[in-house]
Amino acid sequence: MYQSSKPLRIGYFENDGYSQPSPSIIRSLREVKALLEQAGHTLVPYEPLRVNQVAIKLVASGVFSDGSTSLLQKLKGGPVDPCLRPQVKLYSVPKWLKRILVFLLKPFSPRISSILSDLCGISTIPEMWKLHAAVEDYISETVAHWRKHNIDVLLCPMIGPAFNFLYCGRLSNLTSLTMLYNLLNFPAGAVTVSTVTAQDEEELKHFRGIYQDYWDKLHKQAVTGAEGLPLAVQCVALPWQDELCLRFMKEVEQLVKHKKN
Repeated sequence: MYQSSKPLRIGYFENDGYSQPSPSIIRSLREVKALLEQAGHTLVPYEPLRVNQVAIKLVASGVFSDGSTSLLQKLKGGPVDPCLRPQVKLYSVPKWLKRILVFLLKPFSPRISSILSDLCGISTIPEMWKLHAAVEDYISETVAHWRKHNIDVLLCPMIGPAFNFLYCGRLSNLTSLTMLYNLLNFPAGAVTVSTVTAQDEEELKHFRGIYQDYWDKLHKQAVTGAEGLPLAVQCVALPWQDELCLRFMKEVEQLVKHKKN
């Protein structure tokens, strides 16, 4: 599978419906798409299933099922990295106050309201079992969705470029682009394909994001002034097809290298 040179049928998307990648990342993905098509591969549009409605909730509810109690206990008594401080402060907010903020923020910032709700944790063991069942159902649905599109692998955006200092702890929402494959347990890898250009920086000035909310504004600030920094794309395959994922990564890497030469 790794050594094969058989043309691939590749799904691709530019955003997952929850996080809008930076203009430089989208430009890089489009360039890789064009290189793959020139090399004889077939590229087909693909839309991940309900990332904004289901996937984020499943991940956040699972990670914070105990209301962040265990995480806060681990951090107790030690210094907190400045980059993580905004996150830790949010985790430390009392549950009753989180519930009030959920209600108040819902009309103005539905994404932040939803995450705050998940940070309250899961109340009962039956609810936890329901969450596990929902994850398994989502995996099965996604595999069926993948088969329906008849694709071998998936080309998708990566988080980037590297953020300005102290922003990473305030922009965990962008992990939707990567943590989806942790949730699905799909093999995935990132391949560096380009660097930020002056034109990318100009395009960024017009960036507004999908929700045009606080997080989208922070995202723009976080990646401003990144000219010259590396950019990557993600390569994804189905479970137990790690060799196919590696073969796809190698293909992308070689095509980009050949273009530069």
